[in-house]
Amino acid sequence: MFRTRAIVGSLLAVLILGSLSGDDYFAPWYPFLLMFTIVLALLGGHELLGLIPASRRPYTLLCYAGLLAIIAANWVRPLNHEWPQLVPFAVPWHLILGIVAGVFIAAFLIEMAVFREPGESATRVAFAGFVVIYLGVLASFLIQLRWLPESAGDPNRSRHALMLAIFVPKCCDIGAYCAGRLFGRHKMTPLLSPKKTWEGAVGGLLLGIATAIFGAWLGPQPDLWVLKAIAFGITVGIAGILGDLAESLIKREGQRKDASQAVPGFGGVLDVIDSVLFAAPVAYLWLTTARISPL
Repeated sequence: MFRTRAIVGSLLAVLILGSLSGDDYFAPWYPFLLMFTIVLALLGGHELLGLIPASRRPYTLLCYAGLLAIIAANWVRPLNHEWPQLVPFAVPWHLILGIVAGVFIAAFLIEMAVFREPGESATRVAFAGFVVIYLGVLASFLIQLRWLPESAGDPNRSRHALMLAIFVPKCCDIGAYCAGRLFGRHKMTPLLSPKKTWEGAVGGLLLGIATAIFGAWLGPQPDLWVLKAIAFGITVGIAGILGDLAESLIKREGQRKDASQAVPGFGGVLDVIDSVLFAAPVAYLWLTTARISPL
């Protein structure tokens, strides 16, 4: 298992780095990021819907359409950059909020149209909103980092920001897994995720901090950058751990050990991206706020 995780994890890291580097030639459109997020959203959506009991599962096509619409809304940013006269008022976050509201209303309309007797109608409406927020809105915090403006000392600031937002929580995952196997004694959440230990969490945070420092070192190194990187690694790492536990809650509710077997050694797509999804808003806050950003 460890060998499989190491091999697959390394391949995923190479794929991410290659996509980020290759996308620089197509700025500000970033087609590799677009394709990558579409594939992950559809696969993750399929897994997430499969974890929801059939009686409570929202209308599948509505969820997929909502996810694709939210991803597309993020690419209004380059449209504004290239042709501001065509879309002067199109702001990604405004569109994303409108799409979430639209999915919520559409879910109500569907349930009203097919209603025959009391059951799980309101639950299906709520789950429709949950799917697009969990996989679409949280992911948008990550996607939007790709359009961070260049700084004087870092022309690749957006790439560095995206790397930090992805690799800090994922390295925290790796550190927690290795430290837990070697030193784990005290269970963190015996019912929710029995294999997670406090020793593993500490090991994960230490590797997350080291990753944050290394990533910040690649950038312009602003004042107090080491302290900022340490704080970034701790907060983003903790958010990643909570994201992992949140997905464990979803799986326990669905009575499943893994979201699927799509990624050898990891489980499903959700098992790979769970920590990054929760960490994305925290990383976005850090990296878009000049005073506290380690870049």
